[in-house]
Amino acid sequence: MEDRGLIVAVFAAPVLAAAAMWAAFSTGVAKIEPRYVVKLDLPGSEEKIDLPPIQGPADTSRPLVVIDAGHGGHDPGASGAKREREKDMTLALAKSLRDQLLANGRVRVAMTRDTDRFLVLEERSDIARRLGADLFVSLHADAAQSTSARGATVYTLSDKASDAVAEAIATRENRADMVNGVSLSDKGQTVSSILVDLARREMRGRSIRFGELVVRESEGQIRFHATSQREAAFIVLKSLDLPSALIEAGFISNEDDARAMRDPAWRKGFARSLAQAIQIFLAEKQVPPITASSASLEPSGQRSSAP
Repeated sequence: MEDRGLIVAVFAAPVLAAAAMWAAFSTGVAKIEPRYVVKLDLPGSEEKIDLPPIQGPADTSRPLVVIDAGHGGHDPGASGAKREREKDMTLALAKSLRDQLLANGRVRVAMTRDTDRFLVLEERSDIARRLGADLFVSLHADAAQSTSARGATVYTLSDKASDAVAEAIATRENRADMVNGVSLSDKGQTVSSILVDLARREMRGRSIRFGELVVRESEGQIRFHATSQREAAFIVLKSLDLPSALIEAGFISNEDDARAMRDPAWRKGFARSLAQAIQIFLAEKQVPPITASSASLEPSGQRSSAP
């Protein structure tokens, strides 16, 4: 019995002490004040980041291309066997494309980032929209579990991925829009579903056309994946009024592709081919399509002449 009483006393003592302490705090007899107070000013939900500078001709009537170097900052993206980081590869590719477009002197150019900084996905396309861009191009470097996978791919927006591979890659890239486990992809202005559908169809068609030009103009310079064009629900491409494409320049997980992307000469050739596709795409936009009303025919089959 004495042992049992001792055990009860040992366990009861800290409980009674904690109770006495809690009573002192709750009655105000004792107070605890923090030694340091740290206050953080958090940006408001409506606050937007500063817009990047526009480079190129001063003529504002010239088309504007916004180049997006994928990932950046604390988001390195995919990694290669020799510790290559996607965020570094994409920035080098974006700068090469910028330099090539500026050298041609026909278009204006802005970059979502020209340093190693982090941007959430919606900020990237929002920069293009706020600048009134004519085309948005997001550059990335792919990765796969199989080191034999290689080649470039052009992705355009679709509500449903064109295949399982496209869906898996979109899921991986979209995950970059998670901050502390909170998704930022559901923000945005609510638009009528009918207007959304019409706008999406038009932009989807124009984006696919741009992808076709990229593949055509890059023949002999860029090695494409067996499926060179795919569709996926990339958040960064979800713009209703801006043709856009996400280009995976190659597989950073493949030794040959990673070596090519590290090579400044290869990047220059990549940029030259892509710049050619961009200029053709923008030139096509300037030419109005021929419609039945603008090309009426006489009953004899001859085109009517203007008075």
